[in-house]
Amino acid sequence: MLRGDGNLNLDIAVSNDDKSPQDQCGVFGVWAPGEEVAKLTFFGLYSLQHRGQESAGIATSDGKKILVYKDMGLVSQVFSESALESLVGHIAVGHNRYSTTGASHWRNAQPTLGRTSAGTIALAHNGNLTNTADLLDLLKERYPNQESNEITGGNTTDTAVLTALMAGDLDHTLEATALELLPKVKGAFCLVFMDETTMYAARDPQGVRPLVLGRLERGWVVASETAALDIVGASFVREIEPGELIAIDENGLRSTRFAETKRAGCVFEYVYLARPDTSINGKNVYDARVEMGRVLAREYPVEADLVIPTPESGTPAAIGFSQESGIPFGHGLVKNAYVGRTFIQPSQTIRQRGIRLKLNPLKEVIAGKRIVVIDDSIVRGNTQRALVQMLREAGAAEIHVRISSPPITWPCFYGIDFATRAELIATGLGVDDVRTSIGADSLGYLTKDGMIYATGQQESQLCTACFTGKYPIELPTAERLGKNLLERNDDAACNPGPDSELDAVVREQQETLND
Repeated sequence: MLRGDGNLNLDIAVSNDDKSPQDQCGVFGVWAPGEEVAKLTFFGLYSLQHRGQESAGIATSDGKKILVYKDMGLVSQVFSESALESLVGHIAVGHNRYSTTGASHWRNAQPTLGRTSAGTIALAHNGNLTNTADLLDLLKERYPNQESNEITGGNTTDTAVLTALMAGDLDHTLEATALELLPKVKGAFCLVFMDETTMYAARDPQGVRPLVLGRLERGWVVASETAALDIVGASFVREIEPGELIAIDENGLRSTRFAETKRAGCVFEYVYLARPDTSINGKNVYDARVEMGRVLAREYPVEADLVIPTPESGTPAAIGFSQESGIPFGHGLVKNAYVGRTFIQPSQTIRQRGIRLKLNPLKEVIAGKRIVVIDDSIVRGNTQRALVQMLREAGAAEIHVRISSPPITWPCFYGIDFATRAELIATGLGVDDVRTSIGADSLGYLTKDGMIYATGQQESQLCTACFTGKYPIELPTAERLGKNLLERNDDAACNPGPDSELDAVVREQQETLND
């Protein structure tokens, strides 16, 4: 999908065969009597658009009934002024989706709905569950006669299973049901949900994805990132703690622990996923990325004339690299800010030059100079290969590529859609081989220790699985995990096959142990 933060890869570029790491989802919630909560949620989701571009939705409640409006597309495409005005009430939850479980179609858009003992639940989820198959078994065991839910309506997401379980217990309140169910849920989840009178938020015990609490003059806000609080004029209060459920209603805010904290926040949020104006666990993301650039300059120094970023994802690290190395910072690539998704297939000539749809070199700046190009990551290498070629054609004397993260060599099962392990260029090639493949004069990756240092966090409190293969949340067998787990027409578990990502991970880890 189209990225909103300047990464090089686009649907309309060379092809989809060098897709960048995709984000998960963005969630937003408001409890604020007297405020236009639908419009606050719209702008909150707008600020979180980088976290998901497939669909968007908002649910509101006036205390008596819940209304939902959702569709495929970007926030600005889904909602009109009239649609927002129809969403009346003092409570709202909203969602931007990037599909990590279930296909990308309207039935899988969020918020999801379910009938509870006292009314309705509307739920928005950021993350990816690892025990969806177990939860589906639990749903069938507990509520075999539940005839109407998101799943029977065609929803094939882990969120649909969770919603059906939340709604199923007709003998207890939604809050009581959530507190009983959440300890059984495994994987990455930030939930913002509501019934007619109360807004809730919950975060998995590892705190893999960020979730924060903010204060309005007349209410409360919950959001995936602190930047969304800034946009709607809410002041930051604190993070929703890992393993915490909060509830907000007319009696105020209350907090309950449903699990012990075992913090393992996603390090890739600092590297790339989160907005640079967001803070996570007390660390500003922009500052972390600048520091990554400084450390990178110390770890892989080079004699050069100019440091340039790949706009916009490489800019903070490029600034840090320039500051530490003393090499001047400059803009050698111009980004077309108005490139968007298109269903018009480009001609072969344009496909061969597809990267220029997004970026074009400033020849007058580049010609004759030794260039250091800073980017946040290399996935398959196709984009960097095209970029290096483009810079050479613009007259660069030397091209030195520096990456502000370690090589990505493992898949993510907690909500980031990387390329498959077999497709990740760093899986099969050493650094010098990657350098040769992309055509650079030199290549340097930030070390894992340097990356962790820049985040200001303890390694023991971070998830680094995509770089190390060490998964902080236990993974199930391959046949009980996968994006298309629920995309089937029978009751049998979906087996993704012997070449599935999880099979490859388990197989390689076992080979390592045997060696």
